[in-house]
Amino acid sequence: MDLVRHLECFVAVAEESHFGRAAARLGMAQPPLSQRIQRLERHLGVRLFERTSRQVALTEPGALLLAEAREVLARSEAFMATARRVRDGETGLLRAALPPDLSGETVAALLAGFTGAGAGGLELELHELSTAQQLERFAAHELDVGLIHHPCDVSGLELGPVLRRELGVLLPRGAAAAGLDEVPLASLTGHDLILFPRAGAPAVYDDLLTTCARNGYTPPAVRHALGSSFVRGLVLSTEAVAFGPRDTHGHAKEGAEAAEGVDTEKGVVWRPLTGAPLALRHSVAWPAGRGDAAVAAFAEAATHALHSTAGATPDLPARPLHLRPATEYWL
Repeated sequence: MDLVRHLECFVAVAEESHFGRAAARLGMAQPPLSQRIQRLERHLGVRLFERTSRQVALTEPGALLLAEAREVLARSEAFMATARRVRDGETGLLRAALPPDLSGETVAALLAGFTGAGAGGLELELHELSTAQQLERFAAHELDVGLIHHPCDVSGLELGPVLRRELGVLLPRGAAAAGLDEVPLASLTGHDLILFPRAGAPAVYDDLLTTCARNGYTPPAVRHALGSSFVRGLVLSTEAVAFGPRDTHGHAKEGAEAAEGVDTEKGVVWRPLTGAPLALRHSVAWPAGRGDAAVAAFAEAATHALHSTAGATPDLPARPLHLRPATEYWL
């Protein structure tokens, strides 16, 4: 027996004191309504109404149960409303991830935008994960949405718009190339290169080194680091160079030094690369067919944060994107 539906009939008859009006209110015929009331009475083991040819009145047990019936119906509606919000991604838990290379300003802007989008009913479980780690969690159904680097294997994922953050070079202030307004990759010859560990995004790692070689720079050695402080320390102590976007490495202090991207405290300078040959490409990703309002809010907040704090621009290739096994390549 559908208890909720039968209780709706009970409350309607009690409030209307008339089977005909109650049936019209419920959008049903009177005989089925009478049958439901009788079925409910048999199920409960009590008589709910006194019936005469002129009126319908609650019995004492019926009057006592009316308040309980209304409470059950209210709780049922609240339950269904919560279920609809969960279904539509408006409440519950959203497991999200961001890569380690984002600035604090970008992360803060993303969180503010996500909260401001009316996602206050959601619990956001945010992780800092490399692209490879995010792909592993997507495959294990342990992640709902993330911000990934391209190229990578996007099988089974849906993607938001691809955004581009141009990379510059971080180098010692005393290096010859530090005096240039823009640095050709070939002028970095002789400097070791500091990169993120290859396991974090193998295709991105290989793509960066390939582009460097095509533009005349093959580093004598590649060192690995993630944290910005550690990267700067290696740049200072080993005369190596590192690539990074302006928003994470190009901030300076004040005045002319701010304009040229010099960190006066640590003797490191950031310079754009001639012709902008290197860039990080991001997009929000989520499992195919599982995008909902929460994922959409996160994607919109991430895209806006990258635009407003990191200077990211839409990545519109002049030539089509060709897919090869296990990765993407811009050919």
